[in-house]
Amino acid sequence: MRRKLTQWALAGILAVMLLISSTSPGAEESLTLSIGIVPQQNATKLARLWTPICNHLSQQTGYRYVFKTAKNIPTFEKRLAAGKYDMAYMNPYHYTVFSIDPGYRAFARETNKRIQGIIVVKKDSAIQSIAELSGKTLAFPAPAAFAASLLPRAYFKTKQIEISPRYVSSHDSVYLTVSKSLYPAGGGIQRTFNNMPESIRKQLRILWKTPGYTPHAFAAHPRLPEAVVKDTADALIAMSTDEQGGKLLKNLKFNPIGPARDEDWDDVRGLRIALL
Repeated sequence: MRRKLTQWALAGILAVMLLISSTSPGAEESLTLSIGIVPQQNATKLARLWTPICNHLSQQTGYRYVFKTAKNIPTFEKRLAAGKYDMAYMNPYHYTVFSIDPGYRAFARETNKRIQGIIVVKKDSAIQSIAELSGKTLAFPAPAAFAASLLPRAYFKTKQIEISPRYVSSHDSVYLTVSKSLYPAGGGIQRTFNNMPESIRKQLRILWKTPGYTPHAFAAHPRLPEAVVKDTADALIAMSTDEQGGKLLKNLKFNPIGPARDEDWDDVRGLRIALL
């Protein structure tokens, strides 16, 4: 009888301990968070670059961050609209759209950075100005790719440079198709261009750059607790002063990351783009 009472007592103590641990402030440390990364590059390359970032954030916060992307930018947009990602790294135009519905809120961005679109041509191309692109078919990642597609196409329109866009799903595909002379020119951004293998980059030349705007946003879905968002922001910002974190940002060709406010993207809202 005494042995049975002891067993019941131990079981009761364990039950109380489990109840306390499940309701303690540290319980949310086991939270799993999906981070959707805009598919500017192919999924394999993105996973190689961003999975170490997710692992680093997990080590720093205790949450579990899971890398997610999509097969192309339109699919990514649909998932943002449906709130599929707990957090996302999205382009400036995407942020102005999906901050309204479903209400993603920015918490971090690169500092001392203005995003610019670029137009690339083959290195030995006879084309020397964007005016010479009139009447040609150009490669772009997707209709709503902000700097790589929206900005140059809008500028061409103001200058009455008539081009036909062809959407090839990613920045990498733009660079590859132009390098293979499938298109005479195409749109991208400096960072993704720099991330291409040298064997591709050396075949291309940057013909033109757009004006600069506030860069991509790290944003959280409104369902996430403020404490979780703050912990994530703090860990991202701290990467710049941490040796391991600094190397990971360097691999992404990122500037240091700093805090962000919703109004940082008012310059993009001022363009009054209504594509999505």
